[in-house]
Amino acid sequence: MREDAPQVPADPRVLRREVAAVFLRLGLTAFGGPAAHIAAMEDEVVTRRRWLSREAFVDLVGATNLIPGPNSTELAIHLGYLRAGWVGLLLAGACFLVPAVLLVWLAAWAYVRHGTRVEVAALLQGMQPAVLAVVVQALWRLRVSVTRSPGIVILALLAVSAALAGVSEFVILGGALLVGAFNAWRAAGASGVVSGVALATGTLPSAQAWTLRDTAQALGGAGAGAAGVGAAGVAATGIGAGTLFVSFATIGSVLFGSGYVLLAFVRREFVERLGVLTDAQALDAIAIGQVTPGPVFSAATFVGYVVDGHAGALAATAGIFLPAFVAVALSAPLVHRLRQWPAGRHLLDAVNAASLALMAAVVVTLARTLAVDLRTLAILLVASLVLIGTRVGSGWVLLGGAVAGLLLFGGVT
Repeated sequence: MREDAPQVPADPRVLRREVAAVFLRLGLTAFGGPAAHIAAMEDEVVTRRRWLSREAFVDLVGATNLIPGPNSTELAIHLGYLRAGWVGLLLAGACFLVPAVLLVWLAAWAYVRHGTRVEVAALLQGMQPAVLAVVVQALWRLRVSVTRSPGIVILALLAVSAALAGVSEFVILGGALLVGAFNAWRAAGASGVVSGVALATGTLPSAQAWTLRDTAQALGGAGAGAAGVGAAGVAATGIGAGTLFVSFATIGSVLFGSGYVLLAFVRREFVERLGVLTDAQALDAIAIGQVTPGPVFSAATFVGYVVDGHAGALAATAGIFLPAFVAVALSAPLVHRLRQWPAGRHLLDAVNAASLALMAAVVVTLARTLAVDLRTLAILLVASLVLIGTRVGSGWVLLGGAVAGLLLFGGVT
């Protein structure tokens, strides 16, 4: 038996019930973004239950960074597979996701019916710049990950320029992967890269995975909560559930990085290309995904409901999360075999640089809109300075943005 293999009871039914109970509880209580989710899982399955060693847990964290999709959700799916096989894989993912999806679904329903009330609109309008402030803080904390080498800095700057020029996110991420593959080939030699790719996917050595975990912690510290603004109401668009499913399945298949990167994809697909959302509604979607437990990717449920009601919410949810289940199902049996593949670091550096560039481009684009209103711009600047310069959590900044919105835009005296 492997040293890091989990110590498990013999009865598979006990294992499955245990997996369901653990991840349902985490799905109901895991606030605070991906780093907080990962920390909660580490405490639950390593420290308290000893399903696996800390080193093996870190390997799984590294594995999730090499496949697209929501990292904390994919980690839950990996852990479910490790504990209870294929049934555990499905149980862990479903139990972790369902509470968040249902809460976001309920929030979208309330948003559509009450979001146009004057006081609600004012509250959301004050929260909109708080969303961008949270993203600004995330960029500030994660800047270290793209300043480790001049080549990565250049790649990030080129990606920002391309995004602002209107180049597709898919093209930018694809180009970054090619750059990362070239760097890996140059560092490890063609044979090392080919042997790693032949195994399809995997993880990093433990020391590198710890570096990735630190990066995730920096991002999660920025993501305790956020909210946005926009005129509520289901869009009369003709965009149906099928289009929503395909769009979100495509996004979920190529999106690396945090839930904040999802904002860039949602904006390009549903604001610019399809024209079924406003910028404000895209921010609202990410906001609701932040203030509810579970992954920020549950924002897709919100978008789906706003665009096409209950059918749209179901289709968008299935589309955004299905690739994560598929990616983990394909990679889970290979994680231990790929533990020593060093080329993954170069791929991750390039993809992370492109992901941060997409976030930065969205901030620049939306900040231009906010700048036309000095009150909104002031909230953005103050919120950003508070988040970057103090230890105040983003949840409190969100609350402050809501109060400021009521005072500045709601006629409250």
